[in-house]
Amino acid sequence: MIAPGFTGGLLDRSDLLRHDPEGFAAAARNPAARLLRLDGYEPDVDGDGRLMWTGMADAPDDAELVLLGLSDGVPYFAAFSAAGAAPSRRSARLMGLLDQFAPGEAATYAAARSVLDWHARHRFCANCGTPTATFRAGWARTCPNCHAEHFPRVDPVVIMIAEHDGRALLGRQPAFPPGRYSALAGFLEPGESIEEAVAREIAEEAGVRVRDVRYIASQPWPFPSSLMIACVGYADDDRITLDTNELEDAMWVSRADVRRVLAGEPGAFLPPPHYAIANTLLHAWAEDAA
Repeated sequence: MIAPGFTGGLLDRSDLLRHDPEGFAAAARNPAARLLRLDGYEPDVDGDGRLMWTGMADAPDDAELVLLGLSDGVPYFAAFSAAGAAPSRRSARLMGLLDQFAPGEAATYAAARSVLDWHARHRFCANCGTPTATFRAGWARTCPNCHAEHFPRVDPVVIMIAEHDGRALLGRQPAFPPGRYSALAGFLEPGESIEEAVAREIAEEAGVRVRDVRYIASQPWPFPSSLMIACVGYADDDRITLDTNELEDAMWVSRADVRRVLAGEPGAFLPPPHYAIANTLLHAWAEDAA
């Protein structure tokens, strides 16, 4: 099975430094320390698909530093500035860069973007409204008034295909490029297991009932901070009742069709991009690894 996009990070996240304020400050003063170069929340990438870094002197004066991790003893940081641009939607430039990342680089960017986005959205205490400050090497915020501690959150999302008689159920949203179909997806709800969320989302979006849900793989998705949980469920029938509020179309495709499309040959649909876990999921199912 191919590795999901945004995985395979190369940095040691260095949890011990997150609990060592003096060590964190010393790491930030290290002459070898590197700061991630960002244009807003979008990365600069060199011709080899690697993230670009600069010295710590380039951090804004009001920057709150986030320790991304260590590599060969060198600390790597990202900087959050409240005066900077608010998190933005994915641009065409960014989506083009996702195809260029060298292995492991997208994982570092995903961590940086997600935690910086979280800081931008959580500058005030959710308990009392007081402005908060970073601690734990930039991986938490604390309130000086009520002393509440706030930590980055990850939103779990199930992404799945239903299988029936050797075919996979795929759908498309109106925002997709022409011809693209992908796995169905939706957020987990409170009080719900992964398996229950898979069954509910497929039933809601396509009217198909599934059972025997099986986990395949997971992927961080930093837009803004989700964990995609890829699964396969088995359907007893193939009748589709489409929820047009969610999907523009849905169809069943054979394993042979999926293999052909993933191999780059013409087929009934365009596959999801390689960095999306829907692509990994289709590969796993097409290879009968699911």
